[in-house]
Amino acid sequence: MAGLLPLSCAGQGLPRFGVGFKASTLGLGVDAATAVTRRSNLRAGFNAFSYSRTVTKDGIDYHGTLGLRSLQILYDQYLVGGLHVSPGLLLYNGNHADATASVPGGSAFTLGGASFSSDRTNPVTGAATVNLRKAAPMLLVGFGNLLPRGARRFTVNFEFGVVFQGAPDTRLSLNGSACNLQGSVCQNVSSSPEVQSHIQAEQQKINDSLGLLKYYPVVSLGFGYKF
Repeated sequence: MAGLLPLSCAGQGLPRFGVGFKASTLGLGVDAATAVTRRSNLRAGFNAFSYSRTVTKDGIDYHGTLGLRSLQILYDQYLVGGLHVSPGLLLYNGNHADATASVPGGSAFTLGGASFSSDRTNPVTGAATVNLRKAAPMLLVGFGNLLPRGARRFTVNFEFGVVFQGAPDTRLSLNGSACNLQGSVCQNVSSSPEVQSHIQAEQQKINDSLGLLKYYPVVSLGFGYKF
């Protein structure tokens, strides 16, 4: 019994449960945490947010929706006071973008550096998607503790860091007919090897422009309560 006493006492006084609400570049979210040691917590949470807008790129109108959906788990190791480093993992990375694509009949557009005109009777339409790796490691640094070790109940937590989610994967699918700029020669987009090669080049161009997103920045501000 004497040998078990120090182990039992060591677990006494650790807060069992805390919950917090946050706004971050991953979306609006909820965190829940439990203490592991006097200077560490195990924390899990989820994030969600949606945003829609229309943009025009290279003459193509994209009406898209950015959907942020993720589930994360973090190990908070406290260094000095509320200063902590938190390695973790996005167990589910559902962040993605979906868009419908269209070019009004008779309007000029470019694909992979080549110029075309959308057929007036069979205009170019389609869809675009941007997907990411479904699980990704992450690392955060922050100030604050969802489970303060004193009598305090309410908490504030600020964090910043990065998700290592890999390069985005853009898919562009188009239909209709693309013509030369004079509109005199048209070809079916889905069956023309020439147009398809330019679509592939356009996909790569978009992926290159989104390349920095493989290191997705995280900035978060949250408020919590310890039970």
